[in-house]
Amino acid sequence: MSDIPENKKIVLFDGVCNLCNEAVQRIIKHDKKDVFRFASLQSELGKKLVEERGLDPEEIDSIILIEPGVAYYRKSTAALEISRDLSGGYSLLKNFLFIPEVFRDGIYDLIASNRYKWFGRKDQCMIPTPELKAKFLD
Repeated sequence: MSDIPENKKIVLFDGVCNLCNEAVQRIIKHDKKDVFRFASLQSELGKKLVEERGLDPEEIDSIILIEPGVAYYRKSTAALEISRDLSGGYSLLKNFLFIPEVFRDGIYDLIASNRYKWFGRKDQCMIPTPELKAKFLD
């Protein structure tokens, strides 16, 4: 397993979900300050990081943001916390954090439970291009 960088935020995502992979591509495109690193929830590292936070890897179907030494966030809160560090107006999405989490996560869960039906899925996790390989943790 690769070393986990202490100065990077880690995004754990569903590696076979088309919507999730598109979101990762968008994050990479707008991560002008090189804040994020990525690992799929299906990877050994992804499972280990989930377990270290006291979560069951078999029950996780949402994005997780790990801020080293600070905390971790799930579902809509993770997505909105990620937006804080993105360019192109995405940072404005953080303003939706004022909406109670129960409402935000209700919408998130609706999309998450239908993501394969609405957006499709891959047979295997995305393989990053050589240029993007450094952003992904093994």
